[in-house]
Amino acid sequence: MEALVARRGVHFPFDTPPAMGETIEVADGILWARLPLPMRLDHVNVYLLDEGDSWTVIDAGMRGKAGRAAWAALEAGPMGGRPISRVIATHHHPDHIGGAGGLMARHGAELWTTRTAYFMTRMLQLDHHDTPPEENVRFYIRGGAPAERLEAYTSGKPFNFSQSTDKLPIGFRRLKEDEIVTMGGRRWRVLMGDGHAPEHATFWSLDDNLVISGDQVIPGISSNLGVHPTEPEADPVGDWLTSCEKLLPHAREDHFALPGHKLPFTGLPVRLEQLISNHHNAIERLRKHLTAPRTATECFVPVFGRELEASAFGLGLIEAVAHLNYLYLRGECRRDLGDDGAYRYVIA
Repeated sequence: MEALVARRGVHFPFDTPPAMGETIEVADGILWARLPLPMRLDHVNVYLLDEGDSWTVIDAGMRGKAGRAAWAALEAGPMGGRPISRVIATHHHPDHIGGAGGLMARHGAELWTTRTAYFMTRMLQLDHHDTPPEENVRFYIRGGAPAERLEAYTSGKPFNFSQSTDKLPIGFRRLKEDEIVTMGGRRWRVLMGDGHAPEHATFWSLDDNLVISGDQVIPGISSNLGVHPTEPEADPVGDWLTSCEKLLPHAREDHFALPGHKLPFTGLPVRLEQLISNHHNAIERLRKHLTAPRTATECFVPVFGRELEASAFGLGLIEAVAHLNYLYLRGECRRDLGDDGAYRYVIA
């Protein structure tokens, strides 16, 4: 969902990202680097914190040749051959934790992350499918997927988390809500977010104006809030709004936020308000749309403001269901299962 980033208060001190294998120093002792991703959102930001004789890295990118090549260039170049002592994963998504195991193996690094991120990664790495699982196919059907989208999904190879992440070794250091950790010569308070990923760690410097926001607060786009077949009654939109409201009192105008994608920015309070407003507006449009029974697929326009191209159908479906679940779980709409296997939602 596009955000209104041109509004007063959101600014970008760096208008050009670093090239692959290169870095930009965004603060004393903190380097910003980018790793490639094989998807429409073609990059992930990682941050290298200078520990003197080693580095702490925030997020590790996705497993793959392109990511390994980018890390090799960083290690030989801006990182000066010094080892990585800690890999800190903000959350369990493969574009953030996927390369962690490889870095740990090469450098003998520790993994610091949340308990949820660690165990979800370990669990998902064990779950491999050669064809789309029955539960996922049912999810598409219940979402009202058109025949051509259902055929494309069932005839294709499913995404396997195990293929996009290096295997994690046993053992990690747990990050907990409101604890203080030291990284790059600074003390950081850990505050958890939710909705995009459960127990998503963000880091708020106590010694200057830096915030490592990961995917919890990104400029220009709203992080995907998806319901998955693993938890079809989940409420990620509700969790997200609660998290944004929780983080908002901590945000200051002078904060310099380092996000997981797009450009580092200032104006964190405005950005959080935008995210809250964007989803409330989508929910209100959905209320008006559900005066007649609709499938999740028929709700793309009120949720996203437009129809989605075929390549974005899967992400669109899980987010449309998330917004519908928000209303359904609060008793604002009902859902009825049709003879075609699709749920149709209508205001109660």
